[in-house]
Amino acid sequence: MGGVGVLLLGTGVTAFGIAPLAPDAARLPVTQVVEALTPEVLAPSALGAPVSMTLFRSETVRGDDTIQSLMQRLGVSDSAAQAFLRNDPTARTLLAGPAGKLVSVETSDRGELLKLTARWLRDEERTFHRMIVEKQPSGLESRMEQGELTASARLASGSIRSSLFAATDAVNLPDSVAVQLAEIFASDIDFRRDLRKGDRFSVVYESLEADGETLRAGRVLSAEFVNDGREHHAVWFEDAGQKGAYYGFNGQSSRKSYLSSPLEFSRVSSGYGMRFHPISGKQKAHLGVDYAAPTGTPVRTIADGVVSFAGTQRGYGNVIEITHRDNKSTLFAHLSRIDVRRGQQVSQGDFIGAVGSTGASTGPHLHFEFRDGGVHQDPLEVARQSENIPLNPALRSRFDAVAQAQRMQLDAAATLQQASAE
Repeated sequence: MGGVGVLLLGTGVTAFGIAPLAPDAARLPVTQVVEALTPEVLAPSALGAPVSMTLFRSETVRGDDTIQSLMQRLGVSDSAAQAFLRNDPTARTLLAGPAGKLVSVETSDRGELLKLTARWLRDEERTFHRMIVEKQPSGLESRMEQGELTASARLASGSIRSSLFAATDAVNLPDSVAVQLAEIFASDIDFRRDLRKGDRFSVVYESLEADGETLRAGRVLSAEFVNDGREHHAVWFEDAGQKGAYYGFNGQSSRKSYLSSPLEFSRVSSGYGMRFHPISGKQKAHLGVDYAAPTGTPVRTIADGVVSFAGTQRGYGNVIEITHRDNKSTLFAHLSRIDVRRGQQVSQGDFIGAVGSTGASTGPHLHFEFRDGGVHQDPLEVARQSENIPLNPALRSRFDAVAQAQRMQLDAAATLQQASAE
């Protein structure tokens, strides 16, 4: 929690510097220290004796990399090592799977490989793979290990000039954090229509690291968004055995009984109500909401419930229906993939399938419906009017301690010295 984020200047958006967290160095007392150097310390270099050096370098694996191209960028000039990396079963995982692996090497000053370490994530778990190739007296040897990601807090802040994602890009905020920021405040702010020039945000988020190297951003721990002069706050809080959620500093829950969207920060391509049907060309009631998204985009349930149907329904193509409490239900249509089965219990936010274009569809999108007692309702209005899930009173003292610590972090972000990037 003690980490302070470093913010980079961006074009067209207000950027921020680092807060002065230490006394002015110019006012500190200066002490002169004089030490004699013994001849033994200077002897090796003074006599011109050769000094063996170990060189360190890091790179990221690219999608079109070969062993040769990767080793060239890493400064490794060692044909025997390249042959080992191509042929050893463990070492071959270096180029297997998706790109993005972090690779660091230690070499001699002649380019001979002494040690290679590659690190990459294991799906969305908080663990990572570590593959090591190291020179031993008998030659190069490889091994695979698993490590635990460590989390540190990063701090960022920015101002809106045009859009949320333009502002977050300008301060190098990871895309996953920007999406979370939009999700957290989606029930209070319409990020398509409500944003104003000069709106500002501050955010504290996790940086998940492997051996000191950042592999990905984690969860948003706290955030503040000032929209049209109105402040919105969120603090992540969870207790052992209970599902975590975001709350305001007053303890008011930001988590509603229904999420605002079955997709993470998506674009509504067709709303609820009358419209001209894209296939029949006739005016017809649209009893749901369509979300434009690429095929394969994960689809999530907006509330806890039980899967009542998972299969195919005529023009809807691949369909999932979920029954919620109080005789309410949701339907997800045109899916490319179904990842749940009938009778399965699901929790709010669980991924259940993927966007597609099955059935009577003109292109990839998600058709989403909400029904109350079998009667269709506008899903967007249902999400806005849904009730907040309250904080358990027995946890209030623990929450207050977490909220106070996060308030200090956000205050630090808000008071960073501003510098114009224009």
